[in-house]
Amino acid sequence: MTTTIDGNAAAREAILGRVRRALGRRGEGPAAAERAQAYVAAHGHGPRPTLPEDLAQAFVERATLMESTVERLGSLAEVPRAVAHYLDALRLPDAIAGQKSHAGVCWPQFADLDWPGAGLAIEARPTHGHDRLGITGALCGIAETGTLVVVSSPPTPTATTLLPDTHVAVLSAREIVPGMEEAFARVRALGPVVPRAIHLISGPSRTGDIEQTIVLGAHGPYRVHILLLP
Repeated sequence: MTTTIDGNAAAREAILGRVRRALGRRGEGPAAAERAQAYVAAHGHGPRPTLPEDLAQAFVERATLMESTVERLGSLAEVPRAVAHYLDALRLPDAIAGQKSHAGVCWPQFADLDWPGAGLAIEARPTHGHDRLGITGALCGIAETGTLVVVSSPPTPTATTLLPDTHVAVLSAREIVPGMEEAFARVRALGPVVPRAIHLISGPSRTGDIEQTIVLGAHGPYRVHILLLP
């Protein structure tokens, strides 16, 4: 059993209570949440670009423009060897001194994949901050922008997308949505409590603060590699 402790709950409710009183509105709990959901669902979308029917291909093209790399696979079982081939092509120094295997962490949902068979030392745990490789899934992908959407929860620790130098994301083409509107609809559909953190990942971390020169890996991973499943 997982217990979530939110030390800000009382302060948040006090602030929201003042907002409700200022607006002259009442109502809390499921009924108020249902009214809010109905309002959001009925709200019309603004002008949007026209996307092709093949959302997966549109996602690949946009993600590539954002400096991500993408590889299409036939099944989840192919992931370990695809990760190994990707790392070998990068010619990175071994993460564990004296061993030939690359090391990293993954989300629990990928724990049972054959990592040792691919020569990888992958642990199913949150990153401790020194891991060089992080393997995650994603809630969905956004075709319009080539963006990965990742939400925080105990089985989906988002630090794994932020701290390692290399982020490998496993995404099903069935989880690609046209735009931000559909992506946030999926977030709302997770339940009545909004995830503590929602990450929108459009390629590697970057900055252009110094002489307007783009530098990758400024505040997060140097590289984002997406393994796209059917």
